[in-house]
Amino acid sequence: MTDSPARPAPLADPHLVYDPLAGDGPKDVVVLGSTGSIGTQAIDLVLRNPDRFRVTALSANGGRVALLAEQAHRLRVRTVSVAREDAVPALREALAAAYGPGEPLPEILAGPQAATELAASDCHTVLNGITGSIGLAPTLAALEAGRTLALANKESLIVGGPLVTALAKPGQIIPVDSEHAALFQALAAGTRADVRKLVVTASGGPFRGRSKADLADVTVQDALAHPTWAMGPVITVNSATLVNKGLEVIEAHLLYDIPFDRIEVVVHPQSYVHSMVEFLDGSTIAQATPPDMRGPIAIGLGWPERVPDAAPAFDWSKASTWEFFPLDNEAFPSVNLARHVGELAGTAPAVFNAANEECVEAFLNGALPFNGIMETVTRVVEEHGTPETGTSLTVSDVLEAETWARTRAREITATTATAEARA
Repeated sequence: MTDSPARPAPLADPHLVYDPLAGDGPKDVVVLGSTGSIGTQAIDLVLRNPDRFRVTALSANGGRVALLAEQAHRLRVRTVSVAREDAVPALREALAAAYGPGEPLPEILAGPQAATELAASDCHTVLNGITGSIGLAPTLAALEAGRTLALANKESLIVGGPLVTALAKPGQIIPVDSEHAALFQALAAGTRADVRKLVVTASGGPFRGRSKADLADVTVQDALAHPTWAMGPVITVNSATLVNKGLEVIEAHLLYDIPFDRIEVVVHPQSYVHSMVEFLDGSTIAQATPPDMRGPIAIGLGWPERVPDAAPAFDWSKASTWEFFPLDNEAFPSVNLARHVGELAGTAPAVFNAANEECVEAFLNGALPFNGIMETVTRVVEEHGTPETGTSLTVSDVLEAETWARTRAREITATTATAEARA
């Protein structure tokens, strides 16, 4: 009898601590996407815990330079970066206004590679809070440089799965998504062999309970009215279509090495239980907090230690009701489509994600109806077919697939708009 091959270690494992730079004093942290929702909440956490964390560099797109300059001054960072080179003059002015006479200004980096350069800079932890697949290069740079990666940028793991798994050492990635931080904590209650399935919870977004027909005429304002979370427009629309939940299923598969048929999605409108792990003995461990991203961020930055009072706790003296419902896959086909592309692997997840980003932009601009988002993404995925890259995926493969998917999604959207205009 021959031994069966050993299963690969999961990327995220609460029983393993990757900490090559462990030492006394606060952890040096680089925050990518500092002016976004994750970044601003992370900075709030850092400012309240100066004995635990010290931010050395900030990265942002460049659209909110006044906020970036204020953050840099309050944190006394060494370096700031913006992806948009045309934002540098405004950033210099904002820094000059934020800093007092004689105060040394931080170094400025600019351009598409600036965040990637910061991700490899001298620090303990990189918090990747960038939105979109542009976060892939910084994710790879942080891992290659040996940094602990607090990962809020799910897209980089989705589109670059094999690239990320090839670089990440056991325990090097700490998930910051609320669902994956919940799974991470719940998995600490047992061994890997004890896990029966992962249960990812979804708020259901603003359209929970509506049929596919009911969704035909919803507006952008309707889609942006999320009942629980305050997020950016792209993420909020992804929550309305439940594409975000499909991406999270793929992410859970990659992070924890659990097969897709053992990852379930359940609708939980209150968003109190962020995800659950069911074990072989029938026990289910749930992680629950009031909706607040500072808790998951604290796990990402502080693990294996917990940060006291990182986020609000429940008031158990008050009555509350927690509900759970099955997912309506007909009204929200995105989760099953995500499972499909996840099983295809290769460049299929990159095609799914890129096509969705284009379609969401078209919806926000009034060029595509709400149901047209997933209809177009499905068509692009079908036309792409089965990827041929297999386990030999390269960054060039991902970029080429993304470019094709974006172009094809725009073509289909334009054709659809023309046909509707003629009707």
